[in-house]
Formats: sequence, C-alpha cells, structure tokens
Amino acid sequence: MPLDHDQTTPGPRPWWLGGAVVAVGALWLYGAVQLPIVATHARIGPGMFVAIVGGALVLLGLALTAQIARGTRFEPQDAEDAVAGQAPSRKALLTALLGAALPLYTMERFGFVVSAALVFALTARAFGARKPVLGLAIGAALGAATWFGFSALGVQLGTAWRLPSLAALLPHL
Repeated sequence: MPLDHDQTTPGPRPWWLGGAVVAVGALWLYGAVQLPIVATHARIGPGMFVAIVGGALVLLGLALTAQIARGTRFEPQDAEDAVAGQAPSRKALLTALLGAALPLYTMERFGFVVSAALVFALTARAFGARKPVLGLAIGAALGAATWFGFSALGVQLGTAWRLPSLAALLPHL
C-alpha cells in the first residue's frame, strides 16, 4: 500500500514517545505487583485497577509505536485549537507538572480535598482557564465527592481536609 504523503512523513520519528508510554505502563504494572490484586473482604483489590491502567498504557504505547513505525505524522487537528508548527507553551507545561507533583507536598499536610482543589485549579490554568477561584471550587467539589465516594466503599484516601494553623506553615524561628 503506497504511503499517503498527507498522512505520513519520512522525517525523524518520535520513537521515544511510544517507549515512554510503554515504560510508564510497565512502571504501573510493577506498582500493581506491590498491591493486593484481590482483597479479602471485597472481590477486587486496589492492585487490580493499577494493573488495568498499566496494561492499557503498555498496549497503547505499543499501538503508538506501531503508528510511528508506519510513519504517521502527529499534527494538531482543527478541533484541538492549536497552531501547527508553533512551539508548545513551557509555562503551561510547567504549570501542569506542578499540579501533578503538588499532592506529594500537600496531601498529608492539607488533606485530600485541598490537594484535589489545587491540582484541578493548576491543571485547568495550564489548559487556559482564566478563573482560578472557580477552578478551586470545582476541584474542591470533585475532591470531596471522590473522598466521600471512596469512603462509602470502605477505601480510605487519607484525611479529607486538614487546615493547619499559620504557625505550622511558617518555619520555626
């Protein structure tokens, strides 16, 4: 089958992208091994969901690698509201990365709901949201619903919220 030059390109191919998705999936599968797949009081343990996500990432990474091997170009589509050839926004990427890493610092200190609100607001900002207070409110609502939903299932996600005193936030003098 001849290559359609509108869909493929003989130029450099981003092999690293497929490999990265497979590696992240393998990392999730490794993490799933550390968790119980089947719980004693329920049929499905927490490791089952991690294993499903890890397996899906490995399969999607392999599919992406096959697309790259065929020479498929990855360009923005009209629906993505992106300009072809324009460099990605480093500020947006760093904002999204901060949102992804923030729970490492905030989860134990402030609780699940506050962490979820901050993550949602930062991620929404990275995607162009202009109302941070609305993002915090939506994130808090989603975080509370998630926390209460999992609590009803008997799964603890840590403290719902913990607002420390101002003295605890400041370094000891």
